[in-house]
Amino acid sequence: MTHHKQQVIEFLRSFETGDSKPLSYIDPERYIQHNLNLGDGLAALAARWKSRPKGSVKANTVRAFEDGELVFTHTEFNFSGNSRIAFDIFRFEDGKIVEHWDNLQETAAQPSPSGHTMTDGPTTAADLGKTEVNKALIRAYMDDLLQGRRDRFPGYFDGNTYIQHNPWVADGLTGLLAGLQALAARGAAVKYDKAYKVLGEGNFVLVVSEGTQRVRAGRGAGAATLMSWSAARKPFDNH
Repeated sequence: MTHHKQQVIEFLRSFETGDSKPLSYIDPERYIQHNLNLGDGLAALAARWKSRPKGSVKANTVRAFEDGELVFTHTEFNFSGNSRIAFDIFRFEDGKIVEHWDNLQETAAQPSPSGHTMTDGPTTAADLGKTEVNKALIRAYMDDLLQGRRDRFPGYFDGNTYIQHNPWVADGLTGLLAGLQALAARGAAVKYDKAYKVLGEGNFVLVVSEGTQRVRAGRGAGAATLMSWSAARKPFDNH
């Protein structure tokens, strides 16, 4: 566990514990906040932190990884009974946190068709020497996805071992394709428009992208920032 990873975990945990020390990990003057409900700087963050009634928040960081100056985490939150799964990204500069991005999704009430939750599975990165290879693989995948080269998709997956944590999609390549078709049929398919960041540590890679999803058939569409998690057990076999 690196120093910056530990600081991020302590900071996320502080919303549950009420420990104010992790606020000192934030640069009070340079902190940039990309959560649309919060302003920049430490004051806005501290006000949100203090506004939470004691015991109203539970935070369990399941995974934490580091890529250069960025730490990215996968956390189970419960806000007064409102359960969410979050991806957070924190950027460090001169030893302080200076920028933050996040994306939260409502925790699924049931496991996936193959019995997986949104957060189970391996939690520690392996194959640390293959970080750049795995990131390059996912960049190629995203490029093919954005360019609509769907004929290349099967080559990125090991259909026999591919595990899917999307609550509505089963394991395996056939499960993935069936799940995507089902989402499209009910007007919930996502069209990816742009990939902003590809972060990785070993066999875990996180993609930050933007896409458009039809909210309800015939009722228009909305743009959203998307974070998708990939675990590459074998650099060129699956993700």
